[in-house]
Amino acid sequence: MDQKGKDGTWDAFRELVNMKPADLEQWLGTEESRDAGQHKDGGESTGHASGRRIVGILRAGRKDLSDDDYEHMRKVVGYIRRHLAQRPSGDVRDTRWRHSLMNWGHDPLMD
Repeated sequence: MDQKGKDGTWDAFRELVNMKPADLEQWLGTEESRDAGQHKDGGESTGHASGRRIVGILRAGRKDLSDDDYEHMRKVVGYIRRHLAQRPSGDVRDTRWRHSLMNWGHDPLMD
């Protein structure tokens, strides 16, 4: 990814990931977080694993991010955008939709 791509990815990631690292880490420790998302073979969900990685990215300095980190950030941006477009009607506070987004670092109640 060239520098222009990294800059765009960084900006979109910082705009869409609206949870602080400590808040995301605390959320990932909850039963609701572990229950949300798609689980492979009964293990950790994709979103939960992504959330742990997002915490590391948020805590790292921008200069310390690898090309692989930027690729993951692009994946996060795409996931959040797709799922925001699928917002269910009504109160979303206790929905799997919100919980899944929170695993990816975005709390729609903070918008």
